[in-house]
Amino acid sequence: MPGSSALDVLTEDLLVRVREKIGDELDSKTWRLVCKEFSRVDSVTRTTLRVLRVEFLFILLDKYPNIKTLDLSVCPRVNDRTVSFLLSQHSLSWTRSLKSLILSRSTGLRYRGLEMLARACPFLESVDLSYCCGFGDREAAALSFASGLKEVKLDKCLNVTDVGLAKIAVRCVNLERLSLKWCMEISDLGIDLLCKKCLDLKSLDVSYLKLTNDSFCSIAPLAKLESLVMVGCPCVDDTGLRFLESGCPLLKTIFVSRCKFVSSTGLISVIRGHSGLLQLDAGHCFSELSTTLLHHMRDLKNLEAITMDGARISDSCFQTISFNCKSLVEIGLSKCLGVTNTDSCRGLVCLKIESCNMITEKGLYQLGSFCLRLEEIDLTDCNGVNDKGLEYLSRCSELLFLKLGLCENISDKGLFNIASNCLRIQGLDLYKCSGIGDDGLAALSNGCKKLKKLNLSYCVNVTDRGMEHIGSMEDLSDLELRGLTKITSAGLTALAAGCKRLADLDLKHCAKIDDSGFWALAYYSQNLRQINLSYCALSDMALCMVMGNMTRLQDAKLVHLTNCTREGFELALRSCCMRIKKVKLLAPIRFLLSSEILETLHAAGCKIRWD
Repeated sequence: MPGSSALDVLTEDLLVRVREKIGDELDSKTWRLVCKEFSRVDSVTRTTLRVLRVEFLFILLDKYPNIKTLDLSVCPRVNDRTVSFLLSQHSLSWTRSLKSLILSRSTGLRYRGLEMLARACPFLESVDLSYCCGFGDREAAALSFASGLKEVKLDKCLNVTDVGLAKIAVRCVNLERLSLKWCMEISDLGIDLLCKKCLDLKSLDVSYLKLTNDSFCSIAPLAKLESLVMVGCPCVDDTGLRFLESGCPLLKTIFVSRCKFVSSTGLISVIRGHSGLLQLDAGHCFSELSTTLLHHMRDLKNLEAITMDGARISDSCFQTISFNCKSLVEIGLSKCLGVTNTDSCRGLVCLKIESCNMITEKGLYQLGSFCLRLEEIDLTDCNGVNDKGLEYLSRCSELLFLKLGLCENISDKGLFNIASNCLRIQGLDLYKCSGIGDDGLAALSNGCKKLKKLNLSYCVNVTDRGMEHIGSMEDLSDLELRGLTKITSAGLTALAAGCKRLADLDLKHCAKIDDSGFWALAYYSQNLRQINLSYCALSDMALCMVMGNMTRLQDAKLVHLTNCTREGFELALRSCCMRIKKVKLLAPIRFLLSSEILETLHAAGCKIRWD
């Protein structure tokens, strides 16, 4: 028909199915802008909302009434008053669909606002309050009014004590997943009550808590517990692990790394009672694998991931583990003495062998020949890695993440092989790889089109030509260029103009970039959320331009900007004070800035770190 469009034949059901296939944020934005019907379908089907600025919160919640996950972790100005106004002045349809609330680092919110949210959202199942360092027992009590909670994260809520934990345990009896990492005021008493009340717990993280063996006596009766993370618990020894031997019958994952009083004896107790373990992390617990431990590890037929960082591992030990644990897909042996080229785990997906200097091109040959499912490998500080080894490794065409930091014997030649064959790579770390230059980056830009994270810090031979090549990597979101003294404003301009999705950029010690480069950055890089400009040569005007124009900027490091004055810092901070969340400044500037700007930043929820 004249004037009709191909889109007219698409039913709403088909449009919804198409929209559900779009995962990328920028692609989703493009979809919404196609036409009004696409925008309407997006509003109806969207289930996740991440708000950057509080002034848009009210409009967005009206527009997207069916969201299940609301993320306010990068919205520093949310406070009790915001919540009160939100719940009293606007449509509340979103509260009935909301299941997950992310409030990580929401320093402005306190118990009143938290209680209002908990009461208003009847179907809330998950709340993340991690790194809300000022939260205490009042906030924990307020959270407990969401009695249907199944998952709670309280990592580094430093003021939460046994009293606050008790409130949650008594009211939220359906709790299945709880993380208390770094909650230093919680003791055995709180854990004991938790384990008596929340019998459905499946996952528990008590890392870095000063718990004693008594807590693990309390944990042992949890019949549904599948995952126990107890990293860095300084007061637990083998006796605590013995309680687990006859308890927690469904346990599949246990992390005991950096528990200095845990030995192979304690680990054997856990293995004896749980032959169905899938994940085992005992990194930095003991210096050497004992024969007895190896004997018991033969029973772990279903083990999929093992980490033994820092222990002495001989070839025979490694062969024993790999021969008996045929389901292994992930191995962590970083900083392990004795790790050589022997490899017999052909189903490996992830291998972490940082600082294992006995690894040579022979080992990489075996990986490239037999471990063709490998997706992630960490070879940081493995001095035996060279270009020939990378040629062998490049046969692992499924690689997604590759770490080669501090590998001083690789060059553009080796990188060329990786770029030619490993086309799916999303993350690449080349920190202090001095042999890497512009030609290697040219190969990378031609082959690795899906690259999202790249670390080139202190790759001192990279110049503006290399930046031009990087500028063609459209998916790049995270880039570290620290200490690249040969790049200038021309290179930064080419980079910024091409990498429109850049969200995190480190330019520390890039001393040859002048104002023109930073002006280009401010113009093109509107999606930047984190930036490090420390030791750069920008002026007051350029600093104000960067801080003012980047409307999504959340975190800025601004140390040792010798060309900037007090007035420049003052104006720059004023231009972003209502949205910036974290800023790092030189300590002496604290006494030069006006009390007004410091108070404004604090009131807006910005955390200032004085260096």
